[in-house]
Amino acid sequence: MSILSGKNILLGITAGIAAYKTPNLVRLLIKAGANVKVVMTPASKDFVTPLTLSTLSKNPVHSSFVNEESDNAMWNNHVELGLWADYFVIAPATANTLSKMANGTCDNLLLATYLSAKCPVYFAPAMDLDMYKHESTKTSFETLESYGNTMIPATSGELASGLVGEGRMAEPEDIVEFIENDILDQLPLRGKTVLITAGPTYEAIDPVRFIGNHSSGKMGFEIAKAAADFGANVILVSGPTHETVSHSLIDVKRVTSASEMYDVVHQFYTTSDIAILSAAVADYRPKNVASQKIKKKEETFSIELEKTKDILKSLGQAKSNQFLVGFALETQNEITNAKGKLKSKNLDLIVLNSLNDKGAGFGGSTNKVTFITKSEEIIEHELKSKAEVAKDLMQQIIKQHA
Repeated sequence: MSILSGKNILLGITAGIAAYKTPNLVRLLIKAGANVKVVMTPASKDFVTPLTLSTLSKNPVHSSFVNEESDNAMWNNHVELGLWADYFVIAPATANTLSKMANGTCDNLLLATYLSAKCPVYFAPAMDLDMYKHESTKTSFETLESYGNTMIPATSGELASGLVGEGRMAEPEDIVEFIENDILDQLPLRGKTVLITAGPTYEAIDPVRFIGNHSSGKMGFEIAKAAADFGANVILVSGPTHETVSHSLIDVKRVTSASEMYDVVHQFYTTSDIAILSAAVADYRPKNVASQKIKKKEETFSIELEKTKDILKSLGQAKSNQFLVGFALETQNEITNAKGKLKSKNLDLIVLNSLNDKGAGFGGSTNKVTFITKSEEIIEHELKSKAEVAKDLMQQIIKQHA
């Protein structure tokens, strides 16, 4: 999954021959998981049709303040379009439009939307060689960048005039890659590796039976998504769960038992910057595992159990520069028990939730948590979706880790 997944992208198209590439750009943005709307200058419709773009984006295409062909015309709200967008991409951006943007000229819907936009703006210049090198065009570039806009550099190649040189709009694939990398470079966890555990572990009794718990793994998977959204490279070690995730920054390692999870976690721990152990690891496992299915014969049946390896404690002992986060699921003396775990396992932060709180715990889509920091600061949160809890957790980690 791309970092653009779920983002609202407004694509502005101006009247340059490179507009013929924009249907492919729309297609690639949609493929990356983005929601796309298109706003065009009136003259750009001579180069690419609104019908093509609306079909690909699955949204109406806007090019004027009102639809003059309709008797029930409604005003196309440029403010609303600007506020909808998470990112505004103007491609191709002609010398004419760039000059107007730089000087605050507002004579069409695209320019009005640009002046209303509160989101990051990217522009991909497209023009002939002499226009690209003209001092007024260079001034437009410099002015727009001084306003906080980001230029996607033009490339060299054969131009519409037959000249060869700079001014060719970047290819759609390169535009998408440029935007993705630029967004990632600005995220607070860019270049960091976050190790996360999720789900239960199953400890075998015989080939068909096991000791386990009700953990769905949803909380750990949401934490992985939130960490990736903040730019981290995520290694997600998951016990048996139906949860899935598809993200270019998340590498899922599937395990079954506590012993397997211990081995995989330690394999990646030394190269991790942050470790978040949200998995509900079994505390005990059968001391002897039957090689064949155990038959039902006696009225009672006993299983001798032995402790599993304490993964969290072992990481606390091996910690060098890692920021280590643990979870505590309690039913009584919650704060006291969580503080004890925080200290005994050498954690930097512990996430406490109580089965006494309605909507918290295993299986559901919500959670109610309390963060306790290494300095024993207590930060309580209201009942929220697990996705919101995951975001809160990552923001707390960034705050402490920074």
